[in-house]
Amino acid sequence: MKDSASVKQTIVTLDMEGVLTPEIWIAVAAETGIDELRRTTRDEPDYDVLMRGRLDILNRHGLRLSDIQRVIGTLDPLPGAREFLDELRTLSQVVILSDTFEQFAAPLIRKLNWPTLLCHRLVVEDDRITGYQLRMPDQKRAAVEAFRSLNYQVISAGDSYNDTSMLGAAHTGFLIHAPDNVKIEFPQFKPVESPAELMAEIKSAMKQ
Repeated sequence: MKDSASVKQTIVTLDMEGVLTPEIWIAVAAETGIDELRRTTRDEPDYDVLMRGRLDILNRHGLRLSDIQRVIGTLDPLPGAREFLDELRTLSQVVILSDTFEQFAAPLIRKLNWPTLLCHRLVVEDDRITGYQLRMPDQKRAAVEAFRSLNYQVISAGDSYNDTSMLGAAHTGFLIHAPDNVKIEFPQFKPVESPAELMAEIKSAMKQ
């Protein structure tokens, strides 16, 4: 049995889209019929390439921030996500680390009962998205490293290429709902397919 002084407090970091909520850009693609917007971080490892492409598509099609926010307003968290978070927050501190944007996330975060979210910010002029500001490069990994420096045991879960540096920096990392290409490239992270499965793995990791 571990001495009580040696047992670290735990913090769980989770990606948002694809883990707790639908993929916003895929929802926008479905609503607008613009298939180019279906490309996500599951497909493109370089986030800057992905976002510059998205901004170009929005500009070409005349889509504005309010158009995207209207679609987001119709979305709900993935099945079981709110219940999963509610239970998890009774066991551990939880932080959502996402490459989404403040202007997108609020309606979904409200439906998840306002968990802590660290994300980025869009540059908007007259309702037109002209750019984006990263809070910092590779913010997910940096946040996990900061939590570790505060003597937390960090457990992380995500689904995409842009989550893998976070999972690698954590004491324990899991892939949830991940596509086969990500699972194959990163076999070091145990894959799970449901919130219930992830909850069981997190509880097990917390005991280690």
